Amino acid sequence: MTHSVAEVTVGGAVLAAAIVFGAYTVQSTGFSFGSTGYELSASFRSVEGISVGTDVRLAGVKVGTVSGIDLNAETYRADTKVVLNDGVLVPDDSVIAIASEGLLGGNYVEISPGGSLFYYGAGEEILDTQGSVSLLTLLLRYVGGGSEDTAE
Repeated sequence: MTHSVAEVTVGGAVLAAAIVFGAYTVQSTGFSFGSTGYELSASFRSVEGISVGTDVRLAGVKVGTVSGIDLNAETYRADTKVVLNDGVLVPDDSVIAIASEGLLGGNYVEISPGGSLFYYGAGEEILDTQGSVSLLTLLLRYVGGGSEDTAE
């Protein structure tokens, strides 16, 4: 069997593209090999716009990722697990919220630190949460509210 140079070149290009795609997938989902950190949990009313692998930020700096999202069948809330980098201490009166990067940007999880001298430990739950707000819902409220104000 004789293979032409073109066949070998195309095969190599396909293999390289597959490797690049696989590396991108691993990076974008937040999967990592042997990363260290500790896990915290939080229960949100709505986690619209985030998924496993979404960034967790503190003061705009990525300090972790979302590692799990499950529906709690008893409370109908989204039980969320986040893994924070070792060395990142979160005061135990902090707020965890789902925030948006802007009108057309994606969502991320933001931690707003409190002023407590005590910190969350591995496996603890952040109780003060703020779920995501749908842009469509906000627009409908604005449009609906604006039309009521002008009616006489």
